[in-house]
Amino acid sequence: MQTIETPRVVIIGAGLAAVYTALKLAPLPVVMISPEQLGSGASSAWAQGGVAAAMARTDSPEAHADDTMRAGAGSVLREVAEFVTKAAPEHILDLSELGTGFDRTADGGFVQSREAAHSAARVVRVKGDQAGSEIMRALIEEVRRTPSVQVVEGAQAVGLESDGAQVTGVYLTSAQASGAQPMLLRGAAHVLATGGSCGLYAQTTNPARIRGQGIGMAARAGARIADAEFVQFHPTAIDVGEDPTPLATEALRGEGAVLIDGDGHRFMPDIHPDAELAPRDTVARAVYVQMQTGKRPALDTRHAIGAEIVTQFPSVTEACKRNGVDPVTDPIPVTASAHYHMGGVETDLAGRSSLTGLWVCGEAASTGLHGANRLASNGLLEALVFARSCARDIATQVSFENAPEVELSLVQGGNSVDVRDVTALREAMTEHVGVVRDEDGLRRALTEIAALEARHTDSDLFLNMTATATLIAAAALLREESRGAHYRSDFPDPIPGPGRRSALTLSEALALRDRIAKDTP
Repeated sequence: MQTIETPRVVIIGAGLAAVYTALKLAPLPVVMISPEQLGSGASSAWAQGGVAAAMARTDSPEAHADDTMRAGAGSVLREVAEFVTKAAPEHILDLSELGTGFDRTADGGFVQSREAAHSAARVVRVKGDQAGSEIMRALIEEVRRTPSVQVVEGAQAVGLESDGAQVTGVYLTSAQASGAQPMLLRGAAHVLATGGSCGLYAQTTNPARIRGQGIGMAARAGARIADAEFVQFHPTAIDVGEDPTPLATEALRGEGAVLIDGDGHRFMPDIHPDAELAPRDTVARAVYVQMQTGKRPALDTRHAIGAEIVTQFPSVTEACKRNGVDPVTDPIPVTASAHYHMGGVETDLAGRSSLTGLWVCGEAASTGLHGANRLASNGLLEALVFARSCARDIATQVSFENAPEVELSLVQGGNSVDVRDVTALREAMTEHVGVVRDEDGLRRALTEIAALEARHTDSDLFLNMTATATLIAAAALLREESRGAHYRSDFPDPIPGPGRRSALTLSEALALRDRIAKDTP
């Protein structure tokens, strides 16, 4: 196996967290590993709502932190919520200076929307529903101008070199040839910013590549995984048969759009006092129940937004129209789709994982900010705050400023992943580890994941996916309560008292899976 050593910081990923980390490390030299053209396959580029930040004089970071705590259903770490919300305004100003054209009022202030579970309008937007793509555009342009950043496109990480306590390198293959023979790249430090896991579900709003590979790599290397069971389902994915499902941003509901059933009845006021702006888990379950009872739910923007949806929310409009839906005259059919993984590699305030030499930020990390239910538009914010935290911590350990570019020669060949088995894995997750869960379904999920994994023991790519799927299902089975996005129909109530976070290693999850296999006839 080819081995290359570099004094550069190795950043695995190409989304917001990865790009922002690279910029905050400058002038320290870094090499970014991106499977596609920089930013093109990242969930952050698809984000519509915006970035939550207390920018208004009538708002405060303390109020933002309080909302984050409430939405997280008792599992948010207060220290983390305060750390993130206090830093939020400075990151908005930083993004503005880097060229992000946030929507502004006539007097130059930031246009802000109210989204679910926020007590104030504090979501900063770009062109209505294009925050993610516009932020990424500005940051990628800055990365291209930054001489300390080397970007390697067309390479994907498939594993971490680790002795179970320390990460010393990353195994890479060609992204164009599934199963290509790996090479080993050893850097001065390693940052995992690979995104979340929701592509493991058959119904998801995430890009195709976002299937838990990063979390799986870290877990297989021995990292501790926190809150794996908490997967957020977005209640207003557009139900038009596309994979991934297009998103109807929550900002639409912030502007007054309402959810109706097939008979035109508005159902959310009967379920929660905040109606359409209730926490996402509540709205997602309500939409799921409507789907299960055959009352195909829809988001009605006609009265609240009307024809202005075309200019205010162009991404939503385009997704609707290419599928024969005119949101100006028709309700938008919606469904609950896997959207964001609150769980991930457990990290501290500096972005350090339980493995020395490995920092994690973005959706691949579990920082304690989101708890059981992420507050709307806190995802991009978390990526920004912890990308900078990682960069600052790494800079205390790495002091060089000059390094030659890394020359990679990725060898083609190897065993490819059976697409049918990836599809089967995604279907098992949606059916058994979805919006509503129970013991029988979770045990079946673990059994099916084990059977699929047994057919791909020589595929790191597939093993990374099944590792993450196993952790999600095992953590969900162990949590015998309903809390936030984790809903157990056989344990419909939360355990009294303050919520608790979960933590698992892959070896612990596999041991549980093995016990279930032995008990299964």
